[in-house]
Parts: sequence; C-alpha cells; structure tokens
Amino acid sequence: MKIISTIALLMVFSVTCFAGKKDGKPIFNGKNLKGWVIHGTEKWYVQDGLLVCESGPDKAYGYLSTEKFYDNFELELEFLQEADGNSGVFFRSTFEGTKVSGWQVEVAPPNHDTGGIYESYGRGWLVQIPDEKENILKPGEWNKMKIRVDGGHVTTWLNGQQMVDITDDKIAAGKGAIALQIHDGGGIKVKWRNLVVKEL
Repeated sequence: MKIISTIALLMVFSVTCFAGKKDGKPIFNGKNLKGWVIHGTEKWYVQDGLLVCESGPDKAYGYLSTEKFYDNFELELEFLQEADGNSGVFFRSTFEGTKVSGWQVEVAPPNHDTGGIYESYGRGWLVQIPDEKENILKPGEWNKMKIRVDGGHVTTWLNGQQMVDITDDKIAAGKGAIALQIHDGGGIKVKWRNLVVKEL
C-alpha cells in the first residue's frame, strides 16, 4: 500500500509541475509595474488593466524591462497600436540608460516588418519579413505575438502565423531581460495585455 501511495503522490506531483510549466506565468499583473524597470523618460503606466506605453515630451527612446533575466522561453502577448505603433519586444537584453544591448522583435506600423528581428547597436536587421506577410498585422486591433527563444534558435509568430525562424551564435551567447520599447520621434502609443512567459 505504501508503494502504491508513493507512486500516486509522485504522479500527482509530476502532473502538477508539468501543468504549471506548460501554462506559463504572467509577467504583468494588470495592476502596477511590479517586477519591471523603466529606462528613460517616456511614459509607462497601467490603465484599465492594460500596460500602456506612450511617448513623453522628450520624444526619445524608452524601455520597460523585466527585473528578471530570461534565457530560454516562450513569450505570448497581445498588443494594440493606438497611435504610431513603432515599438518592439526585446529579449536577452541589458541596458545602460536607454542604450540597449540585445535583440528586438519588431512591433511597427503596417509594412514595417512586425515580427522581424533587429539587433540594436550591432548588426541591425537579422531577418525582415517578406512582403506577402505584411498583411498579417491588424492595425487598430489587438494582435497576438509569440516569441520562442531556445539557445540561438528564435522563432516568432504573429496572429498564429510564423514570421521568422533563425539560428544565430551571437544570440545563443546572450543574457538579459525581456523588455518593451517606445521608439523615438514622439506620437507613439501602444497597449499591451496577457504577457505570459513559459520558461523552457
């Protein structure tokens, strides 16, 4: 009986752990910016349970990064470009003021490579999306993005469709946070919700 009970407990424990890992964990609580760090003077705030980024009077670059570093993970989120949507989702990134070292999955206005991968202060565009995929972005609506980073292998999806799939040695060696961006130039406003990370 003891053996059967022990096996049963182990099975419950395994299922519970697997389910928790499978489901992932929210990294935005819908109430405040706990667990996040603001870089720069642009606006980051919570409104009606949504995370909002908005250009400030300086019209400069701004970032909101997780306090925690994430190596291998799947990130799912939704974004709504309310004004100029020039933004992005960074991964394995570190910051000195508003200078970022890392990689960006582009979030941009139509026909500007949303879902592509850009290396800031480095090689620039690693992968831009083909023209036939530009119509996957839904301007003025909620869009779903998924990013998978595993070693040097990065895959992105937008609204359920794969955008890029690359393997890169420099990315494989990277360490850092997940972050959201406000591009410089002013006039930008993007809303975010349902930010969930599953660590691999």
